[in-house]
Amino acid sequence: MTFSTGFVLVLAMAGGQSNGTPPRTVESVDLRAYAGTYYEIARFPNRFQTQCAGDVTATYALRADGRIDVINRCRTSAGTMTEARGIAKRADQDASGAKLKVRFAPAILSFIPSVWGDYWILGLGPEYSFAVIGDPSRTYLWILSRTPVMPELAYRQAVEIAASNGFDVSRLVKTLQGR
Repeated sequence: MTFSTGFVLVLAMAGGQSNGTPPRTVESVDLRAYAGTYYEIARFPNRFQTQCAGDVTATYALRADGRIDVINRCRTSAGTMTEARGIAKRADQDASGAKLKVRFAPAILSFIPSVWGDYWILGLGPEYSFAVIGDPSRTYLWILSRTPVMPELAYRQAVEIAASNGFDVSRLVKTLQGR
């Protein structure tokens, strides 16, 4: 699967919770405040982003129907920009807005549960300045920031959120921004 067909289909360190206990999400998310562009600061390597060399962004726009348009972009090693367009929705039974399902597959396949990936918001910075995103299996992890360069203290806080949720943060790879 390539970046254009799926970027986020949607994360164990000492003291973590990798024993089958699901990661903890934030208590609630104001999806209007969450909307906008985030810059990827770090991620777990994954098959959806193998061609992404840098300048990775995720843009979220709340729709009138309550769903969220998702546009993920990155610069490839050839220097071209590529993007994936998807849609997110609240996970069943989740009123908090912290557990979403994201799909990048064509809409005609929406009825297939496996095309919807888990997108859990594990942590948020003040005024939505950063976000820590993962999945319940701890396979995927992203640290996102509203700015291309994240302050070191905020980055350490984001990494701690992931570690305290049982993610093996030694797997994080920083993303090149602004090249």
